[in-house]
Amino acid sequence: MDRRSFLKTTALGSSAAAATALAAPAYAQGKRTLTMVTSWPRGFAVLDDAASYMEQMVGEMSDGQLTIEKKAPGELVGALEVFDAVSSGQADMYHSADYYFIGQHPGYAYFTAVPFGGTAQELTNWYYHGGGEELHDELGQIFNLKGLLAGNSGSQSGGWFRNEINSAADFNGLKFRMPGLGGKVLGKLGASVQNIPGGELYQALSSGALDGLEWVGPMADERAGFQEVAKVYYTAGFHEPGSGLAASVNLDVWNELTPAQQAIMRNASMATTHYQLAETLANNGAALARLQSQGVKTLQFSDDVWDAFGQASAEVMDENMNDELFANIRGSFEESLATSASWINKSDGYYVQQRVRVLGG
Repeated sequence: MDRRSFLKTTALGSSAAAATALAAPAYAQGKRTLTMVTSWPRGFAVLDDAASYMEQMVGEMSDGQLTIEKKAPGELVGALEVFDAVSSGQADMYHSADYYFIGQHPGYAYFTAVPFGGTAQELTNWYYHGGGEELHDELGQIFNLKGLLAGNSGSQSGGWFRNEINSAADFNGLKFRMPGLGGKVLGKLGASVQNIPGGELYQALSSGALDGLEWVGPMADERAGFQEVAKVYYTAGFHEPGSGLAASVNLDVWNELTPAQQAIMRNASMATTHYQLAETLANNGAALARLQSQGVKTLQFSDDVWDAFGQASAEVMDENMNDELFANIRGSFEESLATSASWINKSDGYYVQQRVRVLGG
């Protein structure tokens, strides 16, 4: 069966299931605990912070009637095995970055970040007011998942390198860690791209298994200790201008929750997104200053390198357009992005330019 037929069949099956659920709800009664597997080691700045905050919010909002039991990588499944574990019902939900799972479907990239995509605000605009959440659900039906956006790390840095990048040719042969479609872009520039879980990155960089990597931003990167083994840090990247995190629930489990419990989960995920983004942005500046005080050299890629990123990004995005659902997700996202940017550029964007011009900073 091809993907289009599968999608149609799945949609019909989901509609029938929804009708049955409306006719005879079968909600679980009493207290319930959901097992949440995550892609983050315990204590990882920003990412585990988001998972822990959602765990806390669900318990508090439900007055203890609905709780989450968080499992770090290795406690139940591996960091990159969480998708399959929840899809199959081995665990109830996961907290991760959905672009880790573009092997299941390339459309999942949009629920974390895509090259030259949206900022954190633009992603949130699309998700809640531009059809993104509905497309996340449509994608999730294929894999027995209910998607929830639950965190955003803001714009991610260009990465850590042993040596400066003076031209796009410097990526040729570079062993570099970058997940998602951004990694495919660097692959087109000749990099040997790897997707290594966060808990293994320090060792990979220090041992020479990697020549460079991107992680999150100054707050998270400092806590991971990358400044101890690399001293060249590019502060702006093309690949993740506003990186969403996901707390996806097994669809059968989701359908067993009461409407009130579903509302708690959805609103806790929204609270997590806003709280965790604020935490990151509030701390990145001070963390960057500390990194610089430890001898880290902060740089920006040249315009020629940015142009190479742009050309390769266009090629990568177009390669997936034969998939109907990917094309629908991309079209919806880009339409929302254009609408959001048309105002933001004329208001917030222009204001920030003038503030810097008048006051400096």
